[in-house]
Amino acid sequence: MTELEQLVRELPPDLRREVQHFVEFLIEKQRRAASGSLKLDWRGALRDLRDKYTSVDLQHKASEWWGD
Repeated sequence: MTELEQLVRELPPDLRREVQHFVEFLIEKQRRAASGSLKLDWRGALRDLRDKYTSVDLQHKASEWWGD
């Protein structure tokens, strides 16, 4: 048994599930990086806000956030 396995075994079940989800996330992240392709599954997610904000509004807000 590796040190990591031992540490995980000491966690309560809910935290073990969290560790499992994190490991699955890391594996998927590594696969995406290895494939070299950019996934755009988020595209269109803010469609309902396009009438509320312009690209210039968003540029100004981003500048505020970054302190420029």
